[in-house]
Amino acid sequence: MSRRSTGLSPGLPERAHRHPDRQAPGVSLLAAPLFLTPLLADWLVDRRHCSLRWQSQVLSIRQKINAAIQDMPENQEIKQLLEGAYLHYFHCLRIVEILKGTEASTKNLFGRYSSQRMKDWQEIVSLYEKDNTYLAELSSLLVRSISYEIPALRKQLSRCQQAQQDCARREDECQLRAAELRERFLCSCRQYGITGDNVRQELLALVQDLPSLLSQIGAGASALSEAIELYQACVDFVCESPAELVVPLLRHVGTRGNTTVHEWRTGLQPLRVERPRREEAPEQPEEDTIDWGDFTLEPTGVGDGAAANGGAQGEEIDWGITLEPDPQQGDGIDWGDVESGEVQITVLEAGTEAHPPVPEGVACGPDALTLLENSETRGQFIDELMELELFLSQRLVEMEEEADVVAISQFQLAPAVLQGQTSAHVGSLLATTRALLGQLCTRSMQHLFMILASPRYVDRVSELLRQRLKQAELLLAKKELMGQKRLEALAEQGTLEPKLDRLLEKTKELQKLIEADISKRYSGRPVNLMGVPL
Repeated sequence: MSRRSTGLSPGLPERAHRHPDRQAPGVSLLAAPLFLTPLLADWLVDRRHCSLRWQSQVLSIRQKINAAIQDMPENQEIKQLLEGAYLHYFHCLRIVEILKGTEASTKNLFGRYSSQRMKDWQEIVSLYEKDNTYLAELSSLLVRSISYEIPALRKQLSRCQQAQQDCARREDECQLRAAELRERFLCSCRQYGITGDNVRQELLALVQDLPSLLSQIGAGASALSEAIELYQACVDFVCESPAELVVPLLRHVGTRGNTTVHEWRTGLQPLRVERPRREEAPEQPEEDTIDWGDFTLEPTGVGDGAAANGGAQGEEIDWGITLEPDPQQGDGIDWGDVESGEVQITVLEAGTEAHPPVPEGVACGPDALTLLENSETRGQFIDELMELELFLSQRLVEMEEEADVVAISQFQLAPAVLQGQTSAHVGSLLATTRALLGQLCTRSMQHLFMILASPRYVDRVSELLRQRLKQAELLLAKKELMGQKRLEALAEQGTLEPKLDRLLEKTKELQKLIEADISKRYSGRPVNLMGVPL
């Protein structure tokens, strides 16, 4: 074997490597021979301390040990030794020492034991000592512990620690994400003006309160009468002739309030209001059932004659269709005054139905809605508000700028209502207009108008908000799962750490036993095994 494969210190001559028991002339051995642990078994075989067939010998010894442990005395120390992971030579020595006490009654005059237990273990010890088989086995155990078992346990511990860190990080992420979704849910509820306990019912309740809110907005339009008159005077002055009334719908709401569309269109209050029936989106039923209505299969007879004719005629159904024409009525179709040559045909437009004429003074259909409930008139109302706002803002800018001679000369002939205005007063009128416009254009009012236009919008909003809450709940459930996995990894680490500690102790014990045994073979010189990562 080469110097590199033996693992000895390079200071030891090669001849001493080949013959450790004989010293080369003029060369002294090192005080502390050094061995690399993975090459220890090869070194022992190369130095003729152990046989090359030690593995097969160990196999036969293990078979005898398995047979011997089936019959053991009741002893606490022996029980502890047998609970170990692997019985080696020194354990067998200890068992023999214990059996000397438990089997003392079987000892004869020649100092031999007649007990089969003692004979079996003494045979095992002698087989171990033959060709120093125990030393090769201990070296193999030491190498296996250092090269495989200890690194595997440390790798498992590292994975457990990494899993705990990953689970803790994902727990924090799930918690933050769930809180974010919950906050988004509450923010959306605040935009809708609800608390979020029962989204559907709260949204429907807001729609029921919408008419009163629109009535308040309509009453607030009365504060814009002065601004409207200022706008009208300015238009009349610029056009130099009486112009049409500006913002007519805004004037109407300011004087009469949020009336019906019928009153705005005709100028007369309706005698009766028949509001259109609002279609409400029903909640999803728990079971898909079909309502067949009041469906009966009982036959009905026509007159007394049908009952007298028996069941065959009694079960017939009168559909009201006559296939034979009446001779008095011709072919049964009234074509009108055909002789005059004039036939009246009414053509309906596509998508329309023939409705009976509406009595005068009755508001029904879209005309029964209020001006701010109807989408068309509400859009016109908002447009006129924005028109008035733009006029007041432009007029305020003109008044705040430094007036030149041309502007002064232009407004010398203007009416008093225009010349008597101040920038502060116009600013207050502008603030009032913007406040009223802001009440109509808020996010919650927009949602309420959408709900009013489409009742199924409530279901869409409810489902959207419910999905956010469901996602938050799923993230919280995932957080709980990550917490369980983290605890499982922590528990696994708690079971692995004692195993690693016991394995390290056994490895250190094996190292000391091997070093002491090899030291005896070299006249008690100290021996150090290198490559033991403890």
